[in-house]
Amino acid sequence: MLAMSKWFMLTPCVSNRYNKRVGFFGRADSVRAHVEGRGDNNSKSNDKRKKVVVVGSGWAGLGAAHHLCNQGFDVTVLDGGGGIGSPDNVGIQGFWYPYKNIFSLVDELGIKPFTSWTRSAQYSGEGLEVEFPVYQELPQLPTPFGTLYHTQFVKLPVVDRLSSLPLMAAVIDFDNTDDAWKKYDSITARELFKQFGCSERLYQDIFSPLLQVGLFAPAEQCSAAATLGLLYYLILAHQKHFDVVFCRGTTMEMIYEPWVESLKAKGCEMLEGKTVTDFNVNEETGCITEIVCGKETYNADAVILAVGIATLQETIKKSAALCKREDFLRVLNLAAIDVVTVKLRLDRKVFIPNPSNACAGFNDLFGCTFFDLNAIHNAHKGDTETVLEADFYHANELLPLKDDLVIERVMPYLSKCINGLEKANVVDKEIRRLPKGLSHFFPGSYKYMMRGSTSFPNLFMAGDWIITRQGSWSQEKSYVTGLEAANRVVDYLEEGSFARVIPVEEDEPHIEALRTLNRRLNEILSQVPLSGYFLQ
Repeated sequence: MLAMSKWFMLTPCVSNRYNKRVGFFGRADSVRAHVEGRGDNNSKSNDKRKKVVVVGSGWAGLGAAHHLCNQGFDVTVLDGGGGIGSPDNVGIQGFWYPYKNIFSLVDELGIKPFTSWTRSAQYSGEGLEVEFPVYQELPQLPTPFGTLYHTQFVKLPVVDRLSSLPLMAAVIDFDNTDDAWKKYDSITARELFKQFGCSERLYQDIFSPLLQVGLFAPAEQCSAAATLGLLYYLILAHQKHFDVVFCRGTTMEMIYEPWVESLKAKGCEMLEGKTVTDFNVNEETGCITEIVCGKETYNADAVILAVGIATLQETIKKSAALCKREDFLRVLNLAAIDVVTVKLRLDRKVFIPNPSNACAGFNDLFGCTFFDLNAIHNAHKGDTETVLEADFYHANELLPLKDDLVIERVMPYLSKCINGLEKANVVDKEIRRLPKGLSHFFPGSYKYMMRGSTSFPNLFMAGDWIITRQGSWSQEKSYVTGLEAANRVVDYLEEGSFARVIPVEEDEPHIEALRTLNRRLNEILSQVPLSGYFLQ
């Protein structure tokens, strides 16, 4: 679960009203139009095209812009100042096996940015704890037995591993519905593991560190619902889902730059340094007519907000239009997590057994992923010295420190994972501080999150923290919600065809059967007198 933030059918979020207008897949040629980069509106002159403004230039924003440009809309992307891709450009990003929509996009763009499937490892303060193989190369076993059998637990006894099996009851009960989120979101991940009989050692050495790098916070600060959603999507749904690739350079240069160039070639206007301060609203229709960026305004027939929590909170506080709406005011209760990334060049070659690694347990407050850039990035493959990057999550204590103090703090942690690192000297460094850079799925946060549609008829939302039933996580979820927002624009403006979102792989037969049985039992229990009397 390393670097999870980074590390064909319509989805359930796309309502039936779409199907009434144009059929299940939109128009008959919608698939071909999507692949060929054209839509029904391309023949229209610019002055007659509907204008769509997308605020945000990460996976969600560019994903929405990508489809809308293909459909012939006049699209403008506003970036708030961090640069194109900045909402998702947080450390080294992994691309996991179930990221089918992103892999499809990369194929459509005709680029080959990724490494081969990569082995990884997990460390604690006591050293190496787990080695993760490439699971698709091994015999496929029913979930969760493939993960338990093929994963190399260096120190954890078998009896502790087996104590994870009762957790499958919660995994089966959590089916990513609204009711399931409400049921599990109110408790912490630690409470979840305790309730289902997880051993102390399994929790301390495996689950707690995984969450510190998967949901970016200590387990007692993570929602049990988010924990179950993430664990199932990336580990438990199918054995091969934990396989991961990385970009052979930065995500910016390998994916975003060619992607942006393709969007510009289709007429998409990309404007950087445009911080949204307000929205002008037509009082009769309730629709947004203009986006205000300081002294500048941009007309729009539809708007998509595809920004992170912290950015949206700042916009709400500035905006006279947004701060009057309850769905936006609730966002002010959400939180985000600080990140510090440290790229180091050493004065010698140091052996790092696996290209990607997670470590936690040195400090109860933050987790870390570190990467051998000599093995991952093309630019460093021939280097005679080791180049590595370490990304620290929930890095509140590191954020205010000067560069030298950051190095002084992190080198002892990394030395416990990498033999010989204590003898190496840092000859060059690059430190990035990203306050509130990642979404925090804390217990009770679900009720404050937004859905894809808003109280403004022509304003839609996208991002990794937006509620969707599709089931993906991290940058795949961001991209998917961008496509879903584009579909809402297509439906609202009644032009173009819908983007096809590749669904997550279906449950294995035994999981599907158990979930069906569980739903029926829950329906029966809900009819029992006083079933709703006691606190759930």
